[in-house]
Amino acid sequence: MARPKNQNARREQLVKSAKQAIVERGLNGLRAIDVAAYSELGAGSVAYYYPDLGDLVRDVHEDAVSRFYWNRRQQGAESEDPRARLGRIIRSGIPQSREDIDFQVLNELHTHAYRDTFHALLMAELYRLEVSLYVDVLSDGVEAGEFTMALPVETAASNLVAMEDAYGLHLMGGTPLDGEDIYRMIAANAGIMTGCRLGDG
Repeated sequence: MARPKNQNARREQLVKSAKQAIVERGLNGLRAIDVAAYSELGAGSVAYYYPDLGDLVRDVHEDAVSRFYWNRRQQGAESEDPRARLGRIIRSGIPQSREDIDFQVLNELHTHAYRDTFHALLMAELYRLEVSLYVDVLSDGVEAGEFTMALPVETAASNLVAMEDAYGLHLMGGTPLDGEDIYRMIAANAGIMTGCRLGDG
């Protein structure tokens, strides 16, 4: 029997492998053998650690949400200037290419959330967390006298999340945009909302 530490490491490995499998094959009809193809472990080991493959997909979703949110929070914390922080947070919510695996997985799971309460709750929580990132930096900018809001802070924060989600979806879907195009468009809107030009971020 594997030790608990080894079990955790194996589960982390399988979560990473499952991400690759989901990106390449999608969620529909995902099998243990598909996950094993991206892992050093066999299909039997996948079934041992995850008898119900749905539990693995749930762990993948939780991992993707956690990594995405905490990366964004860290990016925003790297500067004390509200304008620079806002620029960094915007940029951290934009896929830089269609190969960004966490964006790919989150997009795939977003569509799955329509039919599954667990995934719907995770997507709702991610939205809440992302809005909170913007609320914090916008509030700090107002307090510092840097931002003059054209909209209530909560409304502006929600709009920024909606814009990055929509533009990101188009980029991942093949629309001829890149991360810099999207950043400039969202930053321009953020500038109107805050009365403050953000620059390159």
